[in-house]
Amino acid sequence: MGLTGKLIAQLEFEAGGDVFHEFFRHNPHQLSDACVGKVHACELVEGEFGKVGCVVIFRYSHDDGKQQSAKMVLDSIDEEKQALVVKVLEGDVMEFYKTFTITVHVETKDEIDHVTWTLEYEMLHEDVPHPISWLAYYIDITVDVETHHLAKN
Repeated sequence: MGLTGKLIAQLEFEAGGDVFHEFFRHNPHQLSDACVGKVHACELVEGEFGKVGCVVIFRYSHDDGKQQSAKMVLDSIDEEKQALVVKVLEGDVMEFYKTFTITVHVETKDEIDHVTWTLEYEMLHEDVPHPISWLAYYIDITVDVETHHLAKN
């Protein structure tokens, strides 16, 4: 079996695709307000939020509830597709994966906005699990962000 893979999940986002894209692009430091218990902090290390090349450190809990961290860079932005590509540079997830790239984009189908998460990765060895729990984590974050924004309005 190969060591590389891609996982994709798509779900409706009632709060509006523009809201989702702008929130993740410009305000990732507010994720801790929307995703209580999952995201604890987002610290800007280099650059400016929402600009290609900005580097952040996320502190989060995943699976076992233990606090972990990840240093990430905003690799690219596609405004037309409302897409962000983020690469993990360092952190707990890199104990299992040689590369870990997260793409999130918004698309509208029949006037309904959908958020699509794509995880592309290369495992360090064949005993490493595919990051299905990470895909579930991002789905949960999407639901939390939607709930947070719908409650505000």
